[in-house]
Amino acid sequence: MRFFPAASPDDRARRHAARAEELLAHLAAEFIARETNGTSLITVTRAEVSSKGDRADIFVTVFPDDRVATALDFLNRQAGEFRDYLKKHARMHSLPRVEFIEDRGERNRQRLDELGNIP
Repeated sequence: MRFFPAASPDDRARRHAARAEELLAHLAAEFIARETNGTSLITVTRAEVSSKGDRADIFVTVFPDDRVATALDFLNRQAGEFRDYLKKHARMHSLPRVEFIEDRGERNRQRLDELGNIP
């Protein structure tokens, strides 16, 4: 018989937060695919939930670059609709207030990849 030590409360909290973030990112991607008109490509890169679980930041990249402000304005106007979508599709204890943010870290990583591929 194997003995597995019980997970500490911190481990459980981290796993719970990671699952919530993954669920939010997945559902945000589905919502964006349904609601956008296709003038720009919006990709959800990740989600971060606050420690209390009352706020969530959804990080996105937008192509082409000149449509970032327009896309973020649209997404943040639709945040209430996204909460309604979460009510129907997510089993969460409490729904966080959502804000969509440009993922500059991903953009910087892509730029570094471009610079690294120069012959």
